[in-house]
Amino acid sequence: MRNLCKIKRKILILLDGGIRITFAYSHRRKWQITQSVLRELENVELEIDDQALNKNINQLCQTKLLEKKKNSDGTITIFLTEKGKKKAITYNLDKIEIEKKNWDGKWRIVVFDIPERKRKGRDALRDKIKKIGFLELQKSVWVCPYDCKDQIDYIVEFFDLRQYVRLIIAEHIDNESYLKNKFNLK
Repeated sequence: MRNLCKIKRKILILLDGGIRITFAYSHRRKWQITQSVLRELENVELEIDDQALNKNINQLCQTKLLEKKKNSDGTITIFLTEKGKKKAITYNLDKIEIEKKNWDGKWRIVVFDIPERKRKGRDALRDKIKKIGFLELQKSVWVCPYDCKDQIDYIVEFFDLRQYVRLIIAEHIDNESYLKNKFNLK
């Protein structure tokens, strides 16, 4: 379970690289893409055994990032869905942002209870959600008015904290006027 997010990340990087190489218009562009993929993989060093690979591919299929197709010869083709392409291409932890468009009247609340042995992950999660625009309601409870499910899912997976973090969508909070003021909402 420890390397779950790294394995998934590696799978997505490899599949995305393969797709980009397939559609590259020149040998030079294919070489550039290959070098780019290798640089990305340097940050995800780990060996993947067959069992872990199959488990993570199945989980990526369940989250609609990958799709499997059984071929007539008995082989299976795995490819990135549009959602998977977006995650593989656009998600870079340092560049994650929440789109601050019209507020839909709902609050996104991130609640976590992360054990001390995962302190580095907890601190990184707290720093990241603060950076992308969440406001701390109380210890380990953060709020944001904008849709951010995909971003929170990615951050939680990246830091391997899925079992400790919850995202709640609420229609009302008792100190709503204070929060509206903080987020410049009407």
